[in-house]
Amino acid sequence: MAIEVRIPTILRTYTGGEKAVDADGATLSALIDSLDANHPGIKDRLVEDKGNGVELRRFVNVYINDEDVRFIGSLEAELSDGDQVVILPAVAGGAR
Repeated sequence: MAIEVRIPTILRTYTGGEKAVDADGATLSALIDSLDANHPGIKDRLVEDKGNGVELRRFVNVYINDEDVRFIGSLEAELSDGDQVVILPAVAGGAR
């Protein structure tokens, strides 16, 4: 099962500069494990252990086919062959 994962600039050091990589998994959690197997260290930038389980980091947004995973199951969101996963770091800031 091939799933394209779009990588933001800030995480491309883990993918050798690649903007998109292929990974596999039936759920987002499995996909992140697959990503980390091929690109060590990227998982720690996406998820954190909250003591009661692993969750997406607060300032990381992940979309499956334009759907925010927080509304479709978070790490247990299901994936299908041909899906596209987009990882976006949250952006905040501005001037007063």
